[in-house]
Amino acid sequence: MYRMKIKSVVASVLLLMLTELASAAIPPAPVLSDGPDLPSPLCDRLQVPDGNKLAFHVYADGVQIYRWDGSSWVFVEPAATLFADANNEGKVGVHFRGPAWQSNSGSKVVGARLFGCTPDTTAIPWLLLEAVSTAGPGIFSSVTYIQRVNTTGGLAPSAPGSAIGETVQIPYTAEYYFYREQ
Repeated sequence: MYRMKIKSVVASVLLLMLTELASAAIPPAPVLSDGPDLPSPLCDRLQVPDGNKLAFHVYADGVQIYRWDGSSWVFVEPAATLFADANNEGKVGVHFRGPAWQSNSGSKVVGARLFGCTPDTTAIPWLLLEAVSTAGPGIFSSVTYIQRVNTTGGLAPSAPGSAIGETVQIPYTAEYYFYREQ
């Protein structure tokens, strides 16, 4: 009987030690800051209104699609994959016409442009968008605002198209920050 109690105590101590070791090996979830650094005063209007808190941050890698109308390139839509990190690992969703973002789990947010700024003239503008609709449970549910920042590429061609209706896909990258009401 005494021997069984000792085995039980030793097993409990070992289990506690293993639990602590396992939890120490798991890195803590990243703490989200209040959002991206915005160049001031150029991009001050991209600040999210008080009462909203950063909920999610993704990295986009995709294209901006344009169509030649005979006199200029007209923006058609974005088409991008959303990733959890800057190394394009951990696909979390897609970005497409709307503008809309949809997670792998099916949640979706559609935004409308409020303001833009252009800190880099070789890239598409940075934007502040307001959510006009959300659907489904998941990372994009209850989103109120979206920021597009740190853009590269994506600008319409400077040369005219060769035929009306011609489309081009211009590579771009960006970071998107999603906010919810506090």
